[in-house]
Amino acid sequence: MGFQIFDFRFQMCCALAGAVLLFGGGKGWAQESKEDAADAAATLVIYNQNDKDSTELARFYAEKRGIAKDHVLAFKCAKTEEITRDEYDRTIAEPLRRAMTANFWWKLREPNHPQGPVEANKIRFIALMRGMPLKIAERPKYPGDAPNGAPPVGTVNAAAVDSELSVVGLNLRQISGALVNPYFRGFASAEDFRHPEIMLVCRLDGPTPEIVRRMITDSLAAEKEGLAGLAYVDARNIAQEGYTEGDKWLYDLAKEAGRRGTPVVMDNGPELFPEPYPMTQAALYFGWYTEHAAGPFIRPGFRFTRGAVAVHIHSFSGSTVRDPIRNWVAPLLAAGAAATIGNVYEPYLALTPQLDIFHSRLRAGFTFAESAYMSMRALSWMTTFVGDPLYRPYKGVLTLEEMPAKGEWAEYRKGAQLWLSADRAAGDAWLRDAGKRLRSGVIMEGLGLLQASVNDDTAALVSFAQAREYYGATDDAMRVAFHEVFILRKTKRFLEAMAIAHGTAHAVPKSPAAELLKSLATPPEPPATPAPAAAPVGPKR
Repeated sequence: MGFQIFDFRFQMCCALAGAVLLFGGGKGWAQESKEDAADAAATLVIYNQNDKDSTELARFYAEKRGIAKDHVLAFKCAKTEEITRDEYDRTIAEPLRRAMTANFWWKLREPNHPQGPVEANKIRFIALMRGMPLKIAERPKYPGDAPNGAPPVGTVNAAAVDSELSVVGLNLRQISGALVNPYFRGFASAEDFRHPEIMLVCRLDGPTPEIVRRMITDSLAAEKEGLAGLAYVDARNIAQEGYTEGDKWLYDLAKEAGRRGTPVVMDNGPELFPEPYPMTQAALYFGWYTEHAAGPFIRPGFRFTRGAVAVHIHSFSGSTVRDPIRNWVAPLLAAGAAATIGNVYEPYLALTPQLDIFHSRLRAGFTFAESAYMSMRALSWMTTFVGDPLYRPYKGVLTLEEMPAKGEWAEYRKGAQLWLSADRAAGDAWLRDAGKRLRSGVIMEGLGLLQASVNDDTAALVSFAQAREYYGATDDAMRVAFHEVFILRKTKRFLEAMAIAHGTAHAVPKSPAAELLKSLATPPEPPATPAPAAAPVGPKR
């Protein structure tokens, strides 16, 4: 079925009638694989010739990914993040259409063909380099455009450059509203996707050129060595109508990460992880929502693990991708993430990427671009995907040899999958044995998190105590103490909680989390005893 513009019926079935605002080293991979070669041959790199850094980054990326020089295109466009619709048409969309035709990258049908304008396409991925514009401003009275359905979606024609460029083959003058994405919820590679009119567009962008280079090299390193670390998931436990869907994505994502053998630390309260929280070894972060980055990510010295994927849901999370203290995309990249997702203008919750789908496709071995576009209901809309489009953080899944293949992370993954899928007792024994043999805080913390997830608090406390011992005087031990304190608070065992909190804070005195931990362990003040009522005044009867 051909491409379809969002109409009022679709908006209703997406629950948009309420207009919910978001505001407020494995064997065989040492050399280039067949997938790598095919992806590189199907990729265009586009840079801004007016920006020296953009030129150099394009060359750097193409060399690292083995992309042919004739697949690297120079456009002359504005260096600003926001451009007009006319600038987009003149300096980006039309030059790309001309290049696609001149180089025989796509084969076009006759105009008005019922099956659409693009018959075949050799290009599946596009990487926009830092220096290329980010977003297209609203354009009143655009020739050929008209409101397409009910507000708020049908009357808006602003868009992310990435999302608009993904459907450049449709050559539409009707730009208001969003387009149904036929790749949504898919499970086929871009090569097997039967919609040649769609290209998967991402950007390698960020606060500085150095950060973009690091994103590229980190992605390649994680593909070789494996993306190992903890997953931090920040849900809101929200019951407000229209918003529960966002929490469901995060709950489902957390369950899938655990099933795949990643230890999951879940914050299910209305606030974000506090700034002093000892968030270390963070390979994945998914959460919502404040307008600007907050919590551990803004603390000096915080760093994600190499190749980390981090996403925070907010209407304007990607309003800029170059200011390291505004919104979320740029701060997450500045803190070491290799890939993220953002919104350049208000997208409404139903038309933001569904993070559970995004994460599940990554874990299945798809590229960042494939996973991102499979998670999106709509194109020609507000989302920007920032990272190497060809990045496969879980590349080893394709050969059934997930990486790392050895060491504590591999041992934990095997034990956790046994614990969750086959035999909990056998999984417990595997993890306890591996933890003791490797003296691994990671394994024992992960086991404790699994036990806590099924409310086996007694077993979890034993595992956490062992994890603290193995971690030693580190922020990792401090984080484990938080797990213990939360369990003990739940059962009002405040004396034990205070002993753990003060003992760990004493062992790690320079940790920024020490005072927060001690405050959480302190029992709440008892309610004040009301003063006795005054005796009535008056004559005795």
